[in-house]
Amino acid sequence: MAWTAARWHTFFFVVLSATSAAVPLVAAWGTKLVLDDLDTGGAGVRRVVLLGVALAVCALLSALVPQATQYVRDEIGRRASLVAQDRLFRATERFVGLARFENPEFLDRIRLAQQHGGITPALLVSATLGVVRATLTGAGFLVSLLTINVWTALAVVVATAPSLFAELGLSRRRAAMLWRIGPAERRELFFGELLLNVQAAKELRLFGATAHLRRLVGGQRRAVNAERSRTDRRELVAQVLTAVPAALATGAGLLWVLVSAAGGKGGIGDVSLFVAAVAGVQGAATGMIAELVAGHQQMLLFGHYLAVVGAPPDLTVPPAPRAPAPLRRGVEFRDVWFRYSPGHDWALRGLDLTITCGRALAVVGRNGAGKSTLVKLLCRMYDPERGAVLWDGVDIRELDPAGLRARIGAVFQDYMQYDMTAAENIGLGDLDAMGDRARIEDAARRAGAHPSVAALPRGYDTLLSRIFWEQGEDGAGDSGVHLSGGQWQRLALARAYLRGERDLLILDEPSSGLDAEAEHEIHRGLREHRRGRTSLLISHRLGAVRDADEVVVLNGGRVAERGTHDGLMARGGLYAHLFGLQAEGYRPERLPEPR
Repeated sequence: MAWTAARWHTFFFVVLSATSAAVPLVAAWGTKLVLDDLDTGGAGVRRVVLLGVALAVCALLSALVPQATQYVRDEIGRRASLVAQDRLFRATERFVGLARFENPEFLDRIRLAQQHGGITPALLVSATLGVVRATLTGAGFLVSLLTINVWTALAVVVATAPSLFAELGLSRRRAAMLWRIGPAERRELFFGELLLNVQAAKELRLFGATAHLRRLVGGQRRAVNAERSRTDRRELVAQVLTAVPAALATGAGLLWVLVSAAGGKGGIGDVSLFVAAVAGVQGAATGMIAELVAGHQQMLLFGHYLAVVGAPPDLTVPPAPRAPAPLRRGVEFRDVWFRYSPGHDWALRGLDLTITCGRALAVVGRNGAGKSTLVKLLCRMYDPERGAVLWDGVDIRELDPAGLRARIGAVFQDYMQYDMTAAENIGLGDLDAMGDRARIEDAARRAGAHPSVAALPRGYDTLLSRIFWEQGEDGAGDSGVHLSGGQWQRLALARAYLRGERDLLILDEPSSGLDAEAEHEIHRGLREHRRGRTSLLISHRLGAVRDADEVVVLNGGRVAERGTHDGLMARGGLYAHLFGLQAEGYRPERLPEPR
């Protein structure tokens, strides 16, 4: 990934790493030679000047190389993180349905993948080259030690081995700790966002619940901090215990060299070289261990990124899926059984249902009857456990999911409010029309949203958000505006209108956030839009479904009743009971005329 994203930067990183490995060794030997020459007085001025220039160049490189290395490493990180992010989101696009996004464990994995997937390439390249650099530097200083005393060199090497094994074990513990604290960190983030969320602020302040959420945030943070503190304490103990052998070996070697020099068996240059070599070997060993541990831990965490990127599709798609043809006969649910997991009750139980082409079908029922599940299966967000959903007789599992969804227009009850401009909020309904202002305004007019959008400070270019802001040409900040619930719902309807001539129109509570007058206006427009089209209308407001060609009543995941509004009312069953309950409030007195 690093080589793909930043080839030349990676090459220069290798060159800079090799340079930084050589500089300390050259400086140590140059210092030794200069001291020996000055001690013996046998060297000429020219030789001392050359050695001095070499030491000056080493000093210059020591100052410049780390800065250049930092820049190159950061640039690799920026470019590689862009590649990693794109690959991650491309992988999530392969998830045809919703199941993965409703799995808390998988959401934790995605969070870790986002955190560590982008930074891993640069860190791992840096760690790898750091190990190579430390190895080269350490090997050079070790050879220097061997020229002084073999046993001292071996003692220094052996003393660093426990630190290596201890640090690798600690890196596994730290990676496991980061996975354990993932749920607590996500809960902390969730509670913290609630405290700053403009939609939640009204209720939280009315209920006096802000202090409670603050305590929840603090509790999650304390749990996370406790886990991190335990890991840090283990690391501290291990590092102290492994540092003792290295210190004893260094002290013993230095004592031996000083005694030898005092006895005339070595010169000042040897003492200088020994001190530099011991520091170089231990520094290289410490650096190598740190880089190995960082790379090892990063690879363990990178496993979450690989797990997401390599995850198979959640729903089976044929290698060569069929393109769905325009709807001619209709959509059929044939003996469909579905539950969200083996531990859940059946949401649909042997459902048989047909949405006839060119006709409007209304589905009503109590909460939990299976209405929303029906829509999810129709859009292939899930697959039935038994039975099939057929598009003109073809199982939708044989069709291209994107092609199927391109033939469906929908307004969902839990519609999205995008923190984007008004035009973008509507344009997301059909990306081909995103830049077509005329089509966007026409869709807004049909949804009754045009007057309120046109009256915004910047019209259709007004940012509908209170969490982002944009800087204008005059340098002033524009924090955008926030719409009412009814205005947002009209934008959601505009998205459906923008999709135009789709084969199937799904309207799931399309007017739940509107007042009575607006609801009447919207349903009148939708009746015109639905005329001659295949449509599925889901609503708790039974008055809104009276004009459907057929009404189906779901109860417990099964079809309890079906027929026209008049026929179901005459039957006196569940539909008539629910309709009567809703109409009861309007019967006792005559409604006043509007002023």
